[in-house]
Amino acid sequence: MSEAEKTKRWTKEAIIDLLIVIMLGVTAVTTAWASWIGSLHGGNQATNYAKSNNLASEGNSEYNAAVQQLSYDESLWNDIADMQLTYVFAKEKDDTDMMEQTAHTLLYKMQDNLTEEMAAKIDWNTDLSQAEYDDPVGTIDAWLDKDNAMTSPFDQDFIDSYFDKANELLAESQDVLEQGQKDNSNGDAFGLVSVLYSITLFLLGIAGSFSNRKHKYAIVAISMVSFILGTIYMCTIPMPTGFSLGSFFSK
Repeated sequence: MSEAEKTKRWTKEAIIDLLIVIMLGVTAVTTAWASWIGSLHGGNQATNYAKSNNLASEGNSEYNAAVQQLSYDESLWNDIADMQLTYVFAKEKDDTDMMEQTAHTLLYKMQDNLTEEMAAKIDWNTDLSQAEYDDPVGTIDAWLDKDNAMTSPFDQDFIDSYFDKANELLAESQDVLEQGQKDNSNGDAFGLVSVLYSITLFLLGIAGSFSNRKHKYAIVAISMVSFILGTIYMCTIPMPTGFSLGSFFSK
């Protein structure tokens, strides 16, 4: 082998060795990066799971409260409907004492117990003047002349409205849970990237022990493929929600 060939060979060997050293450093850094981002996904996953559980608990609590409120309001409406009929019958019989008593009871029962939503459904004005309080018969007569006064407010839309807040919280809980599942999948994906980079580090680490150039070049080539595949795959994985590298240096 001529001196030129030896020089060329040694130059090529030096380039390969330099490439190995550089790739070891780069792969070590990218491995640390993938592990860090994966851990951030894991932290987000834990946070989202905890938040989802809290929202679900709050949503279930709101649901139970809505069931109780709906049951109470339905019972209240039954009482109101009974008093309406009593008042109408008393009016037909011109029983002024019964009209006065029923109107007084009905007025105060609704003022003390109706929710704003239920009052609106039956056209009851909760903001009564003193004159309306002083004339319960006239107030009840005026109310009963309205279209919805004797119509049950409990249509399906009104019943569903009791559970709006509960359904909103439960839907938010589901959304947060799904985000936590995505964080879990993304964290696992970054774990796979770390595995590919670890393979790269292992291959680069043992490449120098091969005296056969073809074997050495083959090991380096395989490690490069592993590194490239890991890097391409990593670039397809979303970063953690709200991630900003600058925020870690601004604190």
